[in-house]
Amino acid sequence: MAIGAKKKKRIMSSEELSSFCDQIALMLNSGMTLRDGIEMLAEDEMKGNDGGNKAHPYSKLYKVVDETGSLYVAMKENEEDWPSYMIEMVDIGEQTGRLEDIMVSLSTYYQREGRIRSAAVSAITYPLVLGVMLVVIIGILLWRVLPIFRRVLASLGVDSSSSGSVLMSVGAWAGWIVLGLIALIVIAAIVVVILMKTKYRESVINFLKNLFPPAKKLAEKLSASRVAGILGLMLQSGFPMENALEMAPAALADQESIKKVKFIREEMKKDQTFSEALSKSGLFADFHNRMLKVGAASGHEPQVMEKIAQIYEEQVEDGLDHLISIVEPTLVALLSIVIGAILLSVMLPMAGVLSSM
Repeated sequence: MAIGAKKKKRIMSSEELSSFCDQIALMLNSGMTLRDGIEMLAEDEMKGNDGGNKAHPYSKLYKVVDETGSLYVAMKENEEDWPSYMIEMVDIGEQTGRLEDIMVSLSTYYQREGRIRSAAVSAITYPLVLGVMLVVIIGILLWRVLPIFRRVLASLGVDSSSSGSVLMSVGAWAGWIVLGLIALIVIAAIVVVILMKTKYRESVINFLKNLFPPAKKLAEKLSASRVAGILGLMLQSGFPMENALEMAPAALADQESIKKVKFIREEMKKDQTFSEALSKSGLFADFHNRMLKVGAASGHEPQVMEKIAQIYEEQVEDGLDHLISIVEPTLVALLSIVIGAILLSVMLPMAGVLSSM
C-alpha cells in the first residue's frame, strides 16, 4: 500500500470521468452486469489505443472486476487513475446497493467540474494569446519597421535634431515601454500557470485573491458551487448531513472551502443547526441560506442544494465571461493606440518632408 501511495496520479479529465460514470449507470440500468460492461469498455479502449504504450485504466479495472466483482476494489487497487472522492462514493454505492444512482450523480458532478474548468482555462488562455500577439506586433514595428523609416528620413535629409526625428523617437520609446509592460504581464501569467501545477498552488491562489478582488469573489463562488454540488450529491445518495460534511473535504481542492466545511461541522457539534452553522460560515449568500432552510423544512434539501450549486456555477461562468469581455477590448484598444502612435510618429515627419519638397 505504501508503494501505491507513491504512484503519481494520472487521473482522467472531468469530461472523461463524467462519461465513464454515465456509461456505467446506463449499463446497470439496462441490466448488464458490471463485469460485462467494464469488459466492453476495456475492449474499446484497447482498439482505440492500437496496443500502444498508453496506460489503459479500463483494462486494469476489468482485470480486478473479473476476479472480485467489485468496482470499488478495482478502483482502489488502481487509485492512481481515479479521484479519491469517486472511489469512496463507489464504495458507498456498492454497500448501499445504489451504485447506479451514485454513478448518475457523479456524472452530473464531473460535468459541472468540466464546465467550470473549461471556462477558467478560456479566461486565462484567450487574454494570454492576445497579449503574446500584442508583443509580437509591437516588437516587429519597433525592430523592423521603424529602422526602415529612419533610414528613409535620413536619405531625405532629416537629421536627428529635427522635430520629425524627435517625434519618431518619442513614438519608439512609447512603444518600447508598452512592449516591456505587456511582456512582463505575459511572463507573469505564464509563471502563475506553471506554479499552479506545483506545491505552491495554494499560495498563488491566495496571492491572486488579494491582488484582484474580482478573482477573490469568483473563487468564493466556485468554492460554494463545489461544496453545494458535493453535499447535494451525498444527500441524494441518502447520507445524513453530518456524514456528508465529514466526507466532503476529500473532494475539495482549495483549503478555504475545506476550512468552511470543517467550521460548519464544529459548529454543529456545539448543538447548532446546519442552517445556523452554514450562515455563520459565510459559505453561501443569505438568500441561499434561506432557500436551504425552506428546503430542509419541506424535505427537499438535496434538490435545493443542487439548485444552489447550479446557480453558483452559472455565476462563475458569467463572471469569467465578464472578465474576458473586459480584457479583450482593453487589449485590442491598447494595441490600436500603440500601433497608431507608432505609425503617426513615422507618417507625420514623412508628410512634413514631402510637403516641403
